[in-house]
Amino acid sequence: MAVCFSKNPQKSIAKAIFLDRDGTLNVDYGYVYQPEKIHLLPGVPEALDLFIQKDFLLFLFTNQPGIERGMYTRQDVEACHQRLQTLLGPTRCFQEICIAAEAEVALHHYRKPSPRFILEMLEKYHLDPQQSYMVGDKETDAFAGLSGGIHSILLDSDYPRSERCKTLIAEGRIHCLPTLLDFARTLA
Repeated sequence: MAVCFSKNPQKSIAKAIFLDRDGTLNVDYGYVYQPEKIHLLPGVPEALDLFIQKDFLLFLFTNQPGIERGMYTRQDVEACHQRLQTLLGPTRCFQEICIAAEAEVALHHYRKPSPRFILEMLEKYHLDPQQSYMVGDKETDAFAGLSGGIHSILLDSDYPRSERCKTLIAEGRIHCLPTLLDFARTLA
């Protein structure tokens, strides 16, 4: 089950950036659930500033299977998001946050690679899929974007890539960049 935190929809903006959390915005130590372990990756504030300057809505879309596995609580994850917001500052806010707490993938779940959250936000905010992006460091992030009908950006990481992912990269359906700031600069 996922919990999404929402602000009021704004119909005047028709494009979005969906962001993975661990490994995309902050250092991924594996099961990051302690606020003191939230450390921003270099260039993240600047990247979010560029997105905001280009009128993109920002959405946080994070898999947190440790909740269902009993390793930590939803409150732990929410405390991490409060710490993340503090580090980002008051002008870099997420329109909505989706915490996908499921340990396994199913069609009715939010856990990436499911595009459920993306599809719901596209409809709710009247977003243009051709001007919207899913950005993450794992291929499940990229697959969620593709399944949601938006652009997929895969950031450099040490995670292995399947043959399917490599093929989609070679076909130009998934774009790879070193960092979030590098991606943001391509939009500027």
